Amino acid sequence: MRVTQEQMRENRRRILTEASRLFREKGYEAVGVAEVMKAAGLTHGGFYGHFASKEDLLAHAIAHAAAEKTSSGAGLPAFLAAYLSPAHRDDAAGGCPMAALAADVRLRPAPARSAMTFGIRSNIGSVEAALPASVTKNRRREAIGTYAAMLGALILARAVDDPALSDEILSETRAWMKSGL
Repeated sequence: MRVTQEQMRENRRRILTEASRLFREKGYEAVGVAEVMKAAGLTHGGFYGHFASKEDLLAHAIAHAAAEKTSSGAGLPAFLAAYLSPAHRDDAAGGCPMAALAADVRLRPAPARSAMTFGIRSNIGSVEAALPASVTKNRRREAIGTYAAMLGALILARAVDDPALSDEILSETRAWMKSGL
């Protein structure tokens, strides 16, 4: 039975959704192509009809996840509260792909790094656009600093083994950012 173009697009979307989830949850090295295809409900043999390699899949999965994680337009304070929350910290698989995969991507070939660069650049632009009107000088610097603090806080909060410290990192970063904006 021949697969339609529409079904091919849907299969590719499912592969990207599952790959981005698994890569964020477990890291690039811990996830195999067979696991991604099984999670997508497809056979391992169909993988190469969509992607040239696991590296190629990573690049596309980052772009896919970044596109899914665009800001809701709720405003910067609401976005910061959601981003720097225990719920987001605890949901690496469904959370920010930049925070989950930045360390993995630095060791990958150019396409994955390019996808990460595009996502980061886009997110910085979104933060810059969401900054309050009162920020009139150095908006780009404020956006980069804000974004870097958000990612750094999330990464640190996920890395520590002390729940109280993890919560403190998130809450103090939210408070620090709120006082500056």
